[in-house]
Amino acid sequence: MSNIRKYQEKIFVFEEIKHINQFGEEFWYARELQEVLDYSEWRNFNLVINKAITACENSQNNRCDHFVDVNKTIAMPKGASKKVEDFMLSRYACYLIVQNGDSRKRVIALGQTYFAVKTRQQPLEWWYE
Repeated sequence: MSNIRKYQEKIFVFEEIKHINQFGEEFWYARELQEVLDYSEWRNFNLVINKAITACENSQNNRCDHFVDVNKTIAMPKGASKKVEDFMLSRYACYLIVQNGDSRKRVIALGQTYFAVKTRQQPLEWWYE
């Protein structure tokens, strides 16, 4: 039972970092997803994002529909701030990211399951509306 609970808690974290825009569309920030997927450095996670972008483009999808470039200001020591790059990601973008992530990480496998199931559910829901 504890394994099921741990799985549910880890899956829930993907829902916790989900955002909804003014049009009711869901999205995730890449830097928040980076933390959940246990990537300690942005440069390593950005390599995964770039692979996912390539997969998106190679499947004839518009990159800008799924990977929206944004800048964020983060707090630095001594009251300073710094602008950093980030992405607003669609569910499909997140799916591509976890498909291209480090498969040795358990959380990547959980993310693959979560985003695969949820990405598959979406077209089915649209079909039956």
